[in-house]
Amino acid sequence: MTATIVPIHSDLPRPEHGGRLRQAAARYDIPLTDWLDLSTGINPNAWPVPPLPRALWARLPETGDGLEQAAASYYGAPGALALAGSQAAIQGLPQLREPCRVGVPEVGYQEHAHGWRRAGHQLVRLPDGDPRGRIEADAAEPLDVLVVINPNNPTGRRWSRETLLGWHAALAARGGWLVVDEAFMDVSPEHSLLDAVGRPGLVVLRSLGKFFGLAGARVGFAWTEAQLRQRLDAWLGPWTLSGPARELARLALLDTAWQGSARLALARDSARLAALLDRHGLTPSGGSALFQWVRTPAAVRLHEALARQGILVRLFEQPSSLRFGLPGDAAQWRRLERALAGLAVSEGASA
Repeated sequence: MTATIVPIHSDLPRPEHGGRLRQAAARYDIPLTDWLDLSTGINPNAWPVPPLPRALWARLPETGDGLEQAAASYYGAPGALALAGSQAAIQGLPQLREPCRVGVPEVGYQEHAHGWRRAGHQLVRLPDGDPRGRIEADAAEPLDVLVVINPNNPTGRRWSRETLLGWHAALAARGGWLVVDEAFMDVSPEHSLLDAVGRPGLVVLRSLGKFFGLAGARVGFAWTEAQLRQRLDAWLGPWTLSGPARELARLALLDTAWQGSARLALARDSARLAALLDRHGLTPSGGSALFQWVRTPAAVRLHEALARQGILVRLFEQPSSLRFGLPGDAAQWRRLERALAGLAVSEGASA
């Protein structure tokens, strides 16, 4: 296995993301309301947000409202630092270390790489996210920080707890960090590292955006050792979450009945999506409960063909691949199946 050292740049373009529906609507001249957006990997059947008290809009948000307690109950780990999405920590953590060597997955959520690189750190892009040979004490150029997306977005690869804790031990022994992004872990919480939080050098990130389908609320959490938590909290400053966002997050985290039903539904629908893609010559190379990932040399052409039908999926050029999110109802499933059937005939899915 080899890793590429990426030179540092001071002025970097932002990574692209799924969900740019308005941009797609303008490009393909299809009204916004006519699109089926499968580009984001977000639960299409989100937790139902109830009416919120008007007073929440008139007051500055305060802690002590029960959000942190609800997070401790849901995640099984105390000490959560509430954030404006895990993205806030992804941007903040690189500011809290002197420039160092940071391992990031070559294929994965690129805001991690962007944040560390922008802050002046030296990136080591890891094929398949595998750092072995880079974290051992006797390595020629060992990593100081390792970022793991578990399960990975978009590949769906998941590392075992034992492997991750071994990497953490090697890094922490010399003052390094293991940063684990668990944005897609809610459907399989038994694989989480949250029961290990508090260990020096271990950072775990979670988000309400994916499983709960509340990306627009911008709510996430970070767990780490007390000193680093205080430093990140100070860097973020006051009022990182609005009062309404705090309240809806608290209510969603306490809704165990909805959570149980959602886990079953997402597991079922993910398997259904994988089977549907496979039937039409797009066998997934990986995935999670919220998306399926298809590697194909025809990714650009297939993305374009689906977009012309008002179906937006996430295109990755390196490696050439597509990520499909879950349809939300019977009509959306039928629409996707019709589109895929047409592609198999006219586009040459595996070409």
